[in-house]
Amino acid sequence: MSKQDAETGVIAAENIDRVEAGNLDRVEAPVTWRTYAMCVFASFGGIFFGYDSGYIGGVQGMDFFIQMIEGPGAKELSSSHTSLIVSILSAGTFCGALIAGDLADFFGRRFTIILGSAIFIVGVALQTASAGLGLLVAGRAVAGLGVGFVSAVIVLYMSEIAPKKVRGAIVSGYQFCITIGLLLAACVTYGTESFDNSSSYRIPIGLQMVWALILGIGLMFLPESPRYFIKKGKVEEARKALGRVRGQDPNSDYVEAELNEIRANHEYEKRITPETGYIGSWLLCFTGSIGLASSNVRKTLLGISLQMMQQWTGVNFVFYYSTIFLKGTGAVSNPFLMSLIFTLVNVLSTPVSFWLVERFGRRSMLLWGAIGMTICEFIVAIVGVTVGFNHTHDVNGVSIANNIAAVNAQIAFIAIYIFCFATTWGPGAWVLIGEIFPITIRSRGIALSTASNWFWNFIIGFITPYLVGADYANMQSSVFFLWGALCASCIVYAYFLVPETKGLTLEQVDQMLEEVSPRKSAAWKPTTTFASMEKNQTTA
Repeated sequence: MSKQDAETGVIAAENIDRVEAGNLDRVEAPVTWRTYAMCVFASFGGIFFGYDSGYIGGVQGMDFFIQMIEGPGAKELSSSHTSLIVSILSAGTFCGALIAGDLADFFGRRFTIILGSAIFIVGVALQTASAGLGLLVAGRAVAGLGVGFVSAVIVLYMSEIAPKKVRGAIVSGYQFCITIGLLLAACVTYGTESFDNSSSYRIPIGLQMVWALILGIGLMFLPESPRYFIKKGKVEEARKALGRVRGQDPNSDYVEAELNEIRANHEYEKRITPETGYIGSWLLCFTGSIGLASSNVRKTLLGISLQMMQQWTGVNFVFYYSTIFLKGTGAVSNPFLMSLIFTLVNVLSTPVSFWLVERFGRRSMLLWGAIGMTICEFIVAIVGVTVGFNHTHDVNGVSIANNIAAVNAQIAFIAIYIFCFATTWGPGAWVLIGEIFPITIRSRGIALSTASNWFWNFIIGFITPYLVGADYANMQSSVFFLWGALCASCIVYAYFLVPETKGLTLEQVDQMLEEVSPRKSAAWKPTTTFASMEKNQTTA
């Protein structure tokens, strides 16, 4: 142990006595408006993530854009071009998320987010300047790299500065901002889709720079994560940062107690973690036995699979392709408006998760959300193949549904399905990946989990045009059987593998995963702190 480590160990032993013995609720300070304000602003990163994902669905349905890509007289994009335009963003974000894990540890959480915003602006500029497929695709790939940086590190940053009592609701705010971004994109594309010039797609694309500028400039005025400073051995910087995010004097009892707990947990993790180089630090995410809930590999696989399952729910099919899908029903006079309504349902539903995640917990929320989505998906599929969207007749070259009421019922259950997702799996997966990793692998664990989200986002974005395209599989409503089956697998997954982390500090989550299985996690209560254990070891 270094001299600095020994000194901080003595500090921990002395100061832990300031907290009443056994009163673990005093480990964190009361939540102040400053804490809320900082976390809410950090969640702003979700806006341009959501906006960038949302505008492309509307742009692909614009006549001017279609003819720019396919040539004069074209009525729709080819499945291959649709696949490429949508999925290339996710390919960029996959790479960005992996790179962000290193940068967040080397240069800090805040700097990485600011850098991601700058890269994103470059990508948006390329897309705005595009007048054909090549530059548009290149711009989306570069923008995706920036989104990958932000989407991985924002969750890490928010989880590390948010108080345990409201951490779930705060991180859910990130998903809420994603939905706001989707809504803004839908509004803008709805307003420009009738323009018969390049402004129809350049206005929705160019507006993204505003969101990135607001986030990047604003982050310059927020403190770095205290846990990052502890990881770097900068205790005093961590004390100051923690005082700022808690709205307390840096030398207050609350700050001392929480700082000691964070530091003691990090010391514990260092003692049980072998020294590794750069490659070894990544391999550290996959150490331990897969059969042990507390092992790093189990936590890493849980984070990766959580984001995979979130994408498997199929929600991005609605946001990426709903305009194209609804156009083909003949039952919707304005598919742009209906897509806007779907997005509005998403926005208005997400705040419900702020209450659900802290009232009923993460595990129950994901379980019941998966059940609701499964029911809705299968109803949409069954109605579609029996009397709904799959049964049409031709009117002047346009396919019109035989049973408009049945198609309307499908649309209603798609809206209910969006409600179920927005209140559960949408925010829930992000909340959990911010909580389950120990500090030694947290940045890389969240990076791998976020990369998983974008990998499956890419896969779904790439294959879906081939699944529903008239020139390929042409599954129509039958594609909802696929999403329904995958949602059913989410039920099993949530029941057996998802732990309950509500009301615990990030350090207590480590303890819980060491002691109980996911199915028993809801009943687990902390009986000690890492700082207390450190004190006992020091005095011994």
